[in-house]
Amino acid sequence: MASNISDQQFTKSFIIFVVLGVVLTLFLVFLGNLNAGTITDRVRGERNEMAQSVSGSNSLQPVGQISVGQQPESASQTTQVAAATPTIDGASVYQSACMACHAAGVAGAPKMGNADVWSDRIAQGTETLYSRAIGGFQGKSGMMPPKGGNMALSDDEVKAAVDHMIAQSQ
Repeated sequence: MASNISDQQFTKSFIIFVVLGVVLTLFLVFLGNLNAGTITDRVRGERNEMAQSVSGSNSLQPVGQISVGQQPESASQTTQVAAATPTIDGASVYQSACMACHAAGVAGAPKMGNADVWSDRIAQGTETLYSRAIGGFQGKSGMMPPKGGNMALSDDEVKAAVDHMIAQSQ
């Protein structure tokens, strides 16, 4: 008799486990379909109606147009737009790329603000400093990797950082 009771308990527990597993699986399938959008056709229809009702207003009009073809002589009004040359901030380039070495003097890097160390370098001229900062330099007091090790920097950004360090070290 004792084995029949445990068999009945096992069968009951197993059936409950299977039913809960099926219910959980169906729930997860439902959530997956909801997330994939197969159940939300009604919601999409409502969104399309809203978009169509707004399309008559000016709120969704394009900002401008680009004309690639030739313009007729009567449309001789031309507007010239000067390309804005971005101003490179040497201080921000220094903060992001140069400060790691030039603030602590790593690998013989002259510390920014130390006029005694910078005076000899400044005397060599900015073009020399630019070329060494861009191309790298191995000297007796240390080394400078090309572009401070950040090859993503443009030459102009490196020059702006050098100008910033010179201005702060005179």
